[in-house]
Amino acid sequence: MSTAPSTVPISGTTLPLNAAPTVREVWLSQAVSELESVFTAHSYQLPPVKVSVGFASKGARSGTIGQCWSTQSAADRINQIFISPVLHDPVAVLDTLVHELVHAIDDCKHRHGPPFRKIATTIGLEGQMRSASAGKALKERLRDIAGRLGPYPHAALAVGQGRCNPTVPRPRARCESCGYEVPMLKRFLAFGSPICPKDNIAMQQLGNWEIKDVQ
Repeated sequence: MSTAPSTVPISGTTLPLNAAPTVREVWLSQAVSELESVFTAHSYQLPPVKVSVGFASKGARSGTIGQCWSTQSAADRINQIFISPVLHDPVAVLDTLVHELVHAIDDCKHRHGPPFRKIATTIGLEGQMRSASAGKALKERLRDIAGRLGPYPHAALAVGQGRCNPTVPRPRARCESCGYEVPMLKRFLAFGSPICPKDNIAMQQLGNWEIKDVQ
């Protein structure tokens, strides 16, 4: 039986837990609440976390399907977890989320070392710790939780297919004293930094001034 609250506050609103969410971050937030009992059953307390969908810091092609950031990385001192957008199966998402929640409990201090292993194996994760996933008993529990949460409101993203070319920002110059800022045309980049009309000093170069195809 889950010890999750019957409602979950999201952006100032309170949603009933038995209502199938249509926003993936809401689904993930409810998932954390549902998963809390997996940890409290073994005397582990989940810290506050924020969970979003996004690629890991190493990029879309790294193959990383989840990443947790320590409280020291966040201005609000709350662990932030990212679930890869390539995942769409609810049980696989929950499996990945459990792994990252172990990192959150450890606050990312020991990576996949012994303290991580102790928590992970206690709650039912198996395999190499770097890719530890739910064993048979925990997997069954995740299936039950997925059934209560309903469909994961996310369509899998195919890496490398249909990707738009990245927008290249125009080089700019800004005065470090007054903040005056101007965009630069490529034919003028070779002249160097312009002079601020207010403070009469060379302006700071922003962006890539070596770009050859800036319009």
